[in-house]
Amino acid sequence: MSQDITVGRVCFKVCIFQSGIIFNNGHKWRQQRRFALSTLKYFGFGKKSLEPVILDEFTHCAEEFRSSKGKPFNPRLAINSAVSNIICSLVFGHRFEYSDEKFRKLLGMFEDVFRMQASIWTGLYNSFPVLMRHLPGPHQTGRQAWRKVQDFVREQINEHKQTWDLSEQRDFIDCYLKEIHMGRVDNTFDEENLIVCVMDLFLAGTETTSTTLRWAFLYMAKYPEIQEKVQAEIDRVIGQSRQPSMEDRANLPYTDAVIHEIQRMGNIVPLSLPHSTNKDVQLGGYSIPKGVTIIPNLTSVLFDKNEWETPYTFNPGHFLSEEGKFVTQAAFIPFSAGKRLCLGENLARMELFLFFTSSMQHFTFSMPAGVKPSMEYRLGVTLAPKDYEVCVTSRQE
Repeated sequence: MSQDITVGRVCFKVCIFQSGIIFNNGHKWRQQRRFALSTLKYFGFGKKSLEPVILDEFTHCAEEFRSSKGKPFNPRLAINSAVSNIICSLVFGHRFEYSDEKFRKLLGMFEDVFRMQASIWTGLYNSFPVLMRHLPGPHQTGRQAWRKVQDFVREQINEHKQTWDLSEQRDFIDCYLKEIHMGRVDNTFDEENLIVCVMDLFLAGTETTSTTLRWAFLYMAKYPEIQEKVQAEIDRVIGQSRQPSMEDRANLPYTDAVIHEIQRMGNIVPLSLPHSTNKDVQLGGYSIPKGVTIIPNLTSVLFDKNEWETPYTFNPGHFLSEEGKFVTQAAFIPFSAGKRLCLGENLARMELFLFFTSSMQHFTFSMPAGVKPSMEYRLGVTLAPKDYEVCVTSRQE
């Protein structure tokens, strides 16, 4: 896979919104991010762990895999639906059936936006927003899709209001409505900001994890010998009689190393998100003034020949000691770094481990007869693999 990455365009959201968590700054950003982190912790790692929710969602995804009956199958929709449902459970308090028409339309609208991000129309829109706002063209599809997603979220908020109970917080929307109700000094919480925050969580929490899983199954099909070693370790530690747990990760060093190598090689957010200097900085002999937009090049770190033994080769050994124990690497920063690192990192790590381990426990992924895996990517919001078909065979038959 080529790693000659050009700078992607900043999404329409920069021009449309100045709210939420991702494309925001200053006091509003700090307050919104702090709230989002505490809420994710409450529902994901505190009193209400998302682990059973993720494992339950895998059972629905597994049914989609089984329905292919080992024939060539594009896993994109099943994976997107499963990962999106985790965010739906967190934000809306419930999941959707994969066949639900509203849900399918929601996923379709997000895909429309994601596809538009790499087009020249997005660059033109960001360069000439006033003019492009009034001109016809494909860029209008992205704007219309965002409006439809807004309407969908607004509808969910209105439904929450009808059954809202201040004493019981069911999900992210309930917690946010409570913040609005509290009306504290310097409060930046309102319904329009809530809509953007929800959209941010979907953007950050669905596209990135689902894309990583799509790379994961493609790499396993490309390297069957690595897939077999992962399955052997899972069989030895977990077996087939129970579901994996996050507690198993410490006892699955090879599986954990493979997941990390998938993230490194997948390199799905090569340029992270735009940052801005909050003071004058001296860096590598260069003077960077305060207020300058900078773009972190994560690719340069994830493929640094001074940090990785075989930077352009898929090699789980990058994360294993000579004794076979898992080792962390300082140069592994797919979630970026600093105060604006991915706020859903812990959730993503949990999803990736449980989905990947469960998938390897139950299925074997292989390419259709006569087909070689293509590691070419599609540039959009993330570096995603081009659509592919894979044969998913049950290991329990």
